[in-house]
Amino acid sequence: MEANARWIALTALAPIAFGTTYYVTHHTLPADHPFYGGAFRALPAGLLLLLIVRQLPQGSWWWRSLVLGAVNFGAFFTLIYITAQLLPASLASTLMATSSVMLMLLAWPLLAERPRVLPVAGAVIGIAGVAVMLLDSQAGIDYRGVLASLAAMTLSSVGAILTKRWSPDLNILALTSWQLIAGGLLILPVAIIVEGAPPALTPERLAGYSYVTFIATALGFTLWFQGLRRLDAATVGLIGLLNPVAGVLLGVLLGSEPFGARQIIGVALVLSGILLGQPIARRLIARRRVVPSISPADLA
Repeated sequence: MEANARWIALTALAPIAFGTTYYVTHHTLPADHPFYGGAFRALPAGLLLLLIVRQLPQGSWWWRSLVLGAVNFGAFFTLIYITAQLLPASLASTLMATSSVMLMLLAWPLLAERPRVLPVAGAVIGIAGVAVMLLDSQAGIDYRGVLASLAAMTLSSVGAILTKRWSPDLNILALTSWQLIAGGLLILPVAIIVEGAPPALTPERLAGYSYVTFIATALGFTLWFQGLRRLDAATVGLIGLLNPVAGVLLGVLLGSEPFGARQIIGVALVLSGILLGQPIARRLIARRRVVPSISPADLA
């Protein structure tokens, strides 16, 4: 029990780190270098993890790592960088929290996984919450950031589906390191061609790059994947709700971003929708059908 609680606490650090990247990117990194931003985040983190695991791809995993690296990290990190620069951290993190909806929609035609009633209801509620935030005329929403966020969610979902379909029986840190390195190497030439010379590394930018690379990526994904191995999916899914919470709190407290009644309603709807779609919600409802009430012992 103590070990389980410890891993819950450690795993919780990952979505908190993920949620803070939007604020750090928006306030410390140059807005006109998204490709360098993606490469600087992916490549050093991948090399660090490779030094730890000391394991290279074998056979088909050379080209599979390239495909997954391009989708899961190269293009994804670039689009996340654009999203973070164009949208307030609170809105960007809330938008990305609905990625489970995109994954559910794509898994239906690609994996023949028919969505259940509660996840569909949760998706509708979550999308309604995003709509409430986006329809705020006073927020000054840059819809290029919204499109970048939707593209990032789509790529991330496709990458998750490909990973599940290929079902790798591999060291998860090794697989992550291969993808990070591949993604970084693929977009680095694009950065050189499109953006020219890399951005000047001021102390503020160096601190920002270091944070998103080593804390939010290398450490964050290590804790996240280890948590996925040691905890059940329902617990990890609920822990993931800390991502938008961290993004919203940091944006409001440090970035002085507006957070009125409309934003509160939107975030509450998104979190409620995600929570409703978790397996634990289905189990609790199933229990209510069997027993008239749920005691604290039932929830232990």
